[in-house]
This record gives sequence, C-alpha cells and structure tokens, in this order.
Amino acid sequence: MSSLGPLSPSPLVDQAAGHLRAQITEGHWPVGTKIPGETTLARTLGVGRSTVREAVRTLAALGLLQSRQGSGVFVIADHAAEDWPVRLRRAAVADVYEVRMLVEVQAARLAARRRTDEDLAALDAALTARRAAGAGPDDDFVDADIALHRAVLAAAHNPVLTDLFAEFAPALRQALIDLVELTGLRREDPHHGDAAHQALVTAVVAGDAEAAGRAAQAELEKTLARLRAA
Repeated sequence: MSSLGPLSPSPLVDQAAGHLRAQITEGHWPVGTKIPGETTLARTLGVGRSTVREAVRTLAALGLLQSRQGSGVFVIADHAAEDWPVRLRRAAVADVYEVRMLVEVQAARLAARRRTDEDLAALDAALTARRAAGAGPDDDFVDADIALHRAVLAAAHNPVLTDLFAEFAPALRQALIDLVELTGLRREDPHHGDAAHQALVTAVVAGDAEAAGRAAQAELEKTLARLRAA
C-alpha cells in the first residue's frame, strides 16, 4: 500500500487498523514518526473519529504506536510484538527443521546411491504431484511436499530412516503448515521451492550423492533462514 484512501464498509476498525499498520510496516511511517491526527485520518479513510481511535488503540496494544499526552501518537516499532503462542510455534518449526537437516540430508545422499527404477518413477510422480498441488490450498501443498520427501527417504532403502520419518511425519506436517502461515511464503510463490526440489530429484536420478545432499541441505537451510528472519 503506497497511500491511504477511503475504506469500504465493516469491519471498519479492523480495516482501519490494517491500513495504518501497513503504513508502518511498509516504511511510510518510520519509527519515531508522529502520525496524522484523528480528524485527518478519519477524513482520509472515510470513517468516524471513534473508528480511528479504536484502530490506534489496537496498534498500541500490538506495540506499534504510543500515545503521548499533549504530543500526539508516535510510531515506536515497525513490527508487532509476538505473543507467546506465536513465538512457541516459530521455535517449534525451527526445531523440526533442524531435525530435518540431520535426517534428510544424509537420506538424500543414500537415495542417490541406492535408488532403483521404481524409486525414480516414484520420485518423478511425487515431483509432478507437488507442482500440481501448488495451485491448491496449503494443506494439499504440504501433503504433496511431504510425499516427495517421503519418496526420497524410501529411495534410501534404510528401514530405520523410513520408520523414523513415519514417526516424524505428523510433527513435520504441522510444522510446514505453521511455516506457511507464519511466513506467508506461498503468497508470493504458490509453488515455493520448486527449483530446489527439482535439483534434489535430478541429483538423486543422476546418482550424484554429494549434489543430492547439497540440494537437500540448501533447501532446508534457506527455508529455516527465512523463518528466523520473519
């Protein structure tokens, strides 16, 4: 959003808070800025002053704005303070990704060394299904993503790894859903990670163990870094 403008009907307070928050998070009102007064904002947004007042209170509760008596309302942060549930979800996802790096990087190397013709067909089908799921809802995309990684694990032909992944899969699924929600990564790229997964499958098909390990590690590290930066 580059400029403020009139709002459509209800819920006006939520809309007003969202528009004001965008001015902050997108850098139009940097930290330390005194925001326009209630009357100006009400006229710009096409709402009543009481709506603006409630919107400001909402953003103050999030730690973005602060009202200073006699001086006005100022921007004090450009990101809302996370509540504990969100912080815990973020930490849980990061923990899951650390475990994934321990398990899946080595599994990718083994898969490149041990894959059979049946494994190659399964990998190709899983990659195709993941791409098709990119046009669908998050749950379907996550399930297709897990199915591809499960196919890589299966190609490693290590029963312990296969059983470990099966036990790990429910936590992984929830972590991936949380990851999508926390970072919004599919909003800008519905087929998130397609090139990286193609590189992984290509390396396994080629029997290049080191390239497969690098591809798996790079994809996981990139996503983990994005999560920590979000």
